[in-house]
Amino acid sequence: MLTVSNLRKDFGSFQAVKGVSFSVEKGEVLGFLGPNGAGKSTTMRMITGFIPPTAGTATICGHDIAADPVAAKRCIGYLPENAPSYHTMTVTDFLTFIGEVRGYAGKELREKVENAIAKSRLESVRNQTIETLSKGYRQRTCFAQAILHDPQVLIMDEPTDGLDPNQKFVVRQMIKEMAADKAIIISTHILEEVDAVCTRAVVISGGQVVANGTPAELRAQDPQGRLDVVFRNLTMTEEASK
Repeated sequence: MLTVSNLRKDFGSFQAVKGVSFSVEKGEVLGFLGPNGAGKSTTMRMITGFIPPTAGTATICGHDIAADPVAAKRCIGYLPENAPSYHTMTVTDFLTFIGEVRGYAGKELREKVENAIAKSRLESVRNQTIETLSKGYRQRTCFAQAILHDPQVLIMDEPTDGLDPNQKFVVRQMIKEMAADKAIIISTHILEEVDAVCTRAVVISGGQVVANGTPAELRAQDPQGRLDVVFRNLTMTEEASK
C-alpha cells in the first residue's frame, strides 16, 4: 500500500535523508525509529507531500505523491508532530470543518464525524473547545481528523510523545484497533512503541536505514535481547557518545 524508493532530501549542502527505501502493507504497523535529527520527520513530510524530495519516490496505493499528489493524499491520514488545530472550535465543529474541507456534506458528513469521534473516544469532550482540552484529548482530536476519511494509509509522527502513561495506552489501543485494514507508520524515538504496537520496525540514523525487521529480529542482535542496546549500537555516533 505504501512504497518508498530511494528518497533523498538535500538542504543546501546538507543531506538530511540519504536514499531511504521501505514498504508497508495492509495490516502492518511499522515503527519508523531513530534518534532526534535522524531524518524521520523529513522523510514523513516527503511521503505525505508536504515537501518535495530531492530524489526518489513515494507511492501510496499506486499513486506517486509527486506525480499524482491529490489521488495519493486521498489515501493518506496524517497526524504530524505537534498537530495543529483551531483552539477556539469545539471538537465537533473542528471535525465538521475538516470533513467539509474534504468534500463531505449532509448525512455523509455527520456520519464521518460521529465515526471519528467514536473511534477516537471523544464523546465526553465533543462540545468542549479544543483550547480547554488536556494534551491527551487534543492529540485524540487530531487523531480523529487524520482518520475521518477512513484512509488506507495512516502516518503518525510521534503520536504519544509528551503523553502520560494512561494517555499513551489509549492512543496505542486506538492504533491497534485500526491496524487490521490499514497500513500504518509510526515515526518515533520512543522504543517502547515497538513492543506496544509495531509489527515491524525500520531504524534510521544519519538519514539512512540501518535496520529493518520485526521486533524479535531486532532484539536478536543483542545477547540479552535488549532493544535499547540494539538501538544504541545502530544509531549512536562517535560524537554523540562523547
